Amino acid sequence: MIGRLNHVAIAVPDLEAATAVYRDTLGATVTPAADEPDHGVTVVFIELPNTKIELLAPLGENSPIQAFLDRAPAGGIHHVCYEVDDILVARDQLKAKGARVLGSGEPKIGAHGKPVLFLHPKDMLGTLVELEQA
Repeated sequence: MIGRLNHVAIAVPDLEAATAVYRDTLGATVTPAADEPDHGVTVVFIELPNTKIELLAPLGENSPIQAFLDRAPAGGIHHVCYEVDDILVARDQLKAKGARVLGSGEPKIGAHGKPVLFLHPKDMLGTLVELEQA
């Protein structure tokens, strides 16, 4: 069902400083920061040859990333994202196997302009999993 690893997301308290680490210290190519109001985050993507790293910073007071940073002020890995061919088929198969889809269960448009869903960490070995339609 799952395809390639699309990205690993890291929540950060200071997006500029985190971007500088990847760009200036590690020499990576980074995208400009982009606000994603539907998800309550500002994102920067670190482009690697085989995947991406997504840096997430809170956007607004109700950001789920702020809640994460309140628990882990230094930041850390927030989720992993896997590609699927058909997000609705994947959702239905996972739900039939007992996995919980967060939110309404309907896909939202993610930072790459493609439909995404999130799976409950308690059903995915303690890791928040994002599925993105390839």
